[in-house]
Amino acid sequence: MKVPVTRVFSTLDEEGAIRFGEQAIFIRPAVEKSDGRPLSAYTASFSRGERADPPAPYDEVWVVLRGRIRVGEGSHAVEAVAGDYVHVPQNTAGELLAVEETKMVCVAAPAH
Repeated sequence: MKVPVTRVFSTLDEEGAIRFGEQAIFIRPAVEKSDGRPLSAYTASFSRGERADPPAPYDEVWVVLRGRIRVGEGSHAVEAVAGDYVHVPQNTAGELLAVEETKMVCVAAPAH
């Protein structure tokens, strides 16, 4: 049996970031499904005005480190700023909008 090891990840480290399509959205994986863990974690950076579709087949919690986002649709949309965290249930409708340049840590379960 593989023994779990405590690891540290920095939101300041941009090495290994993956560009999300053609947009100014960058994802830096930290904990991945391939690690054999029950969750995934990554850092996400968005330039102001970037949009992404949140519907996913897993739940996520986003912790906003810097900036401001709006997520959801219509009267169900919420805004979050630095220091806030947002629970995004699986298959959430709407979109994510980076109202300002934003950096967040995202944790998803189950791992993907």
